[in-house]
Order: sequence, then C-alpha cells, then structure tokens
Amino acid sequence: MVEMPKENSSYLEMAYSSVNVFSDDGKLDESELNFLLGLALKDGEIDDDEKRVLKNIFDQIKDDSISVLMQDRLKAVREKYSI
Repeated sequence: MVEMPKENSSYLEMAYSSVNVFSDDGKLDESELNFLLGLALKDGEIDDDEKRVLKNIFDQIKDDSISVLMQDRLKAVREKYSI
C-alpha cells in the first residue's frame, strides 16, 4: 500500500523551489538552504519525503562549488536531521 504524504508536507514545494537553486548559479548558498529548511520545518519536523528531497538536492552539490563554511553547514544539517 502506498502511503499518502501528509497534507502539511511541503516536499513538492521544496522540489519545485530547488529548480531555482540550480538554474540560478548551480550552487546552494546559505539563504537558499535556510529557505528550503524553512519549508521543511513549517510543521516543526522534517518528514521522510522532505528528507528525500533534501538528500537529492544535497547530493547534487559539489564540495568544490561551495565554501568550507557551507560544507560544514550541510554536514551539520545532514547529521541533525538524519538526511
């Protein structure tokens, strides 16, 4: 049986918004990361669908395209939310 996403899950909005991240300059900056996390945490938690979208976004980021500070931030976000 396929589980339907929660009504308040924002993973579709996150996936759509990620297109702008990569079409803009192909890099994820802090404000874009904060925006995506804000969408995911709207309901106070990051559900499995939101984690999947974030993982897909994060996996597309090349370490050499972002600062060391952003690399550390992504690592911390991945660890904190088990992404």
